[in-house]
Amino acid sequence: MAEELFRYTKRKDFLVCIDSDGCAMDTMNIKHFQCFGPCMTAEWKLEKWQEEILARWNEINLYTITRGINRFRGLAKALGEIQEKYCEIEDLESLKGWVKETRELSNEALESAIQKKDGICLKKALSWSRAVNHSIQELPEEEKKPFPGVKEALKKVYQKADIVIVSSANRDAVLEEWKKHDLLEYTDLVLTQDSGSKAFCLSHLAECGYPSGHVLMCGDAAGDLEASEEAGVFFYPILVGQEAESWKEFQGIGLKHFLEENYGGQYQQEMRKQFLANLGAADYGEETKSRH
Repeated sequence: MAEELFRYTKRKDFLVCIDSDGCAMDTMNIKHFQCFGPCMTAEWKLEKWQEEILARWNEINLYTITRGINRFRGLAKALGEIQEKYCEIEDLESLKGWVKETRELSNEALESAIQKKDGICLKKALSWSRAVNHSIQELPEEEKKPFPGVKEALKKVYQKADIVIVSSANRDAVLEEWKKHDLLEYTDLVLTQDSGSKAFCLSHLAECGYPSGHVLMCGDAAGDLEASEEAGVFFYPILVGQEAESWKEFQGIGLKHFLEENYGGQYQQEMRKQFLANLGAADYGEETKSRH
């Protein structure tokens, strides 16, 4: 849905972009525990090593610096480790090649790749991804909810700034979850995995007439930090295991700094430091420190 991005026009002079899973919505753990990992072990018949494989899947996708990695990148990484440690993964190189070369990591892009190159691993990856989406739809509604403080924060932000969802998740799932909890009314645009990379989306949004220093990304994963730094915008972290506290601080302190145009410098660096320490990567990405 990149067309929506190109048609976007700003409403205010400030913009806050927000990731969905694991940032605004308390859905990331349950999706990986019950959908992503189990669907992978079922698709590739890895039940013999399921306990160890699922533990490693969750480590990759939830608890380390690779948290929030795109599903197909995470799959290629996990399958690569599985091939090294447990069993052969047929045609794995075709998946690794597609993940490395494709401009869009989505089911639709994978379908197009399969039409050009009929690889078994590509087909299984698509089957897995569809199974994941179906499994997510089957999750109990009460399990898909925003973190405490999110709605209150959105209401406060929306009075002073535009709000755009920037997520690498499935579009239908994001729309369904935000709509159910009456959060969409506080958004100006929804960008998901079919809109392009987060860096691409943030870079384009930053060029939509906002003054320098007036765009900020709220996220919980390294991909959010990297995308914000690549696009030259600020970053506010939602810390794993401290989500409610993070949203409370954003309402009371982070947003104030942002709107008063003194978010950069010491406050931005402290937020970055806390974020990396939370994911056990205090020395990560010294070369990508904020430009602000």
